[in-house]
Amino acid sequence: MPSSVALADPQPVLAGAPHPHARRLQRLQRWRRATQLGFFALFLAAPALDLLRFDLHTAQLWLLGAPWHLGIDAFLAGQASATDAALGIVLRGMLPALLLVGGFLAVASRFGRVYCGWLCPHFSLVEGLNRLMHRASGRHSLWDAPPSAAARAATPPQRRWWPVFGLAALGLAALWAVTLLTYLLPPAEVWRGLLQGSLTPNQARFIAIATGVFTLEFTLARHLFCRFGCAVGLFQSLVWMANPRALVMAFDRQRAAACRGCSTADSPAGDACETACPMRLRPRQVKRLMFSCTQCGRCATACAESHDQRTPQPNLQWTVGADALRETLRQRAQALREEPR
Repeated sequence: MPSSVALADPQPVLAGAPHPHARRLQRLQRWRRATQLGFFALFLAAPALDLLRFDLHTAQLWLLGAPWHLGIDAFLAGQASATDAALGIVLRGMLPALLLVGGFLAVASRFGRVYCGWLCPHFSLVEGLNRLMHRASGRHSLWDAPPSAAARAATPPQRRWWPVFGLAALGLAALWAVTLLTYLLPPAEVWRGLLQGSLTPNQARFIAIATGVFTLEFTLARHLFCRFGCAVGLFQSLVWMANPRALVMAFDRQRAAACRGCSTADSPAGDACETACPMRLRPRQVKRLMFSCTQCGRCATACAESHDQRTPQPNLQWTVGADALRETLRQRAQALREEPR
């Protein structure tokens, strides 16, 4: 689990070799990318495999390869009593929904937006488009400040990546639009109509409008949507903020001076953790200012890489449980001290 990487590694560091803590975080990032790729493939394939979709033609929910019935049709056909229909709604409708939502929020209460950082298909696209935009402009978002002279000298922006970014945003938006339509209509019908040019006017309008909206969102507001527009992320953050023992990225303020020498290949001018954050947050801030943190761990990985060969351990580390509670209490005490009197 992520909490395991918060422990300082007592092993000696060989000259020229990455610190074991940095290697562990790099390995964790590879696992995270694998889970993102796997879930993105599942997101694309789920309708075609009838794992999850709602057929508007028949008003039928498909789940795990079979139609999901509440028993209402049997009641309307006179084959079941009102009591049986009510039990079906409760046991096959309300109860599974409550268990799913409750379990999801329980995980979020402990680990925050871990779904966003490790599984969410949209966030996977955000990170990929960030990398393309960084190659084109030296920035991860159009709303970021222009890169410093040192950053430009280390990794000069290459304008030839702008067409790649634009085509990627447009292509992914179109794929996203078509995939969403397959969650509402039979996938074979949608893809056949798309390939044969026989989409209905409503299907074509849906794909065209959704592609345009997603293209604008991927280009201009992908971070803003994740931070302020996504209800799934918002509720994860709310329950996470309410739990003082939840997983949190702790900053060792007593060793803050070690940040002065911060430098990585992606952030030669310093502030490696802020440069690495896909949500454009400042990871050294207190928890209440990290409301949208996705627990992706890229800030901790960048911090460990920047501290490699300089200090025994990085300044940013995951903490959970009692350690997270102490960090939360310390942050609250600091906020009280800083309040104007």
